[in-house]
Amino acid sequence: MTTTSSYSVSTFSENYVDKLRKLLMFQMGKLNLALPVESVKKIIHYTPMQGSGTTPVGIIHIDNQEITSIDLHKRLFKVSRKNQSESRQFMIIAKDSTDELFALVVGETPSLVNIPISQIRVLPDSYRRGDTLDVASHVIMIKQEDQSLTVFILDVDRLVTPIGVGDFIS
Repeated sequence: MTTTSSYSVSTFSENYVDKLRKLLMFQMGKLNLALPVESVKKIIHYTPMQGSGTTPVGIIHIDNQEITSIDLHKRLFKVSRKNQSESRQFMIIAKDSTDELFALVVGETPSLVNIPISQIRVLPDSYRRGDTLDVASHVIMIKQEDQSLTVFILDVDRLVTPIGVGDFIS
């Protein structure tokens, strides 16, 4: 279901070995986005979200548990994806830093890529505060064939804000 790609970079020394970071990369509109692979639990076929429909957040039922689901296209662009067959969509099941599971709706099969850590850059806070991509924390430019791709790496804790609500049902 996923493909793996490695992107080479030029280095100053042949003996220099750059550590690689595995990312799950996918497109959302014209944006290239990625999640750290260690945050990803699995990829499943699309499951309809339940909720009011007025926000990009809903809920899905998977493996005998309820999981928060996010229509990332609606969250980023303020509109739902048009003309996208539900049968061709996927959901990335991932976890935040507190191990809470959440699902992201994506329109195509994600790709597994290996990226040199030295090429990953932190996004400026001013950019994050001023753009709908406030859910991204880092960026990388990768060369692919005859073009350069800008890939925004998502911050799992900004997608679903971890909140302690354990006392709610005690």
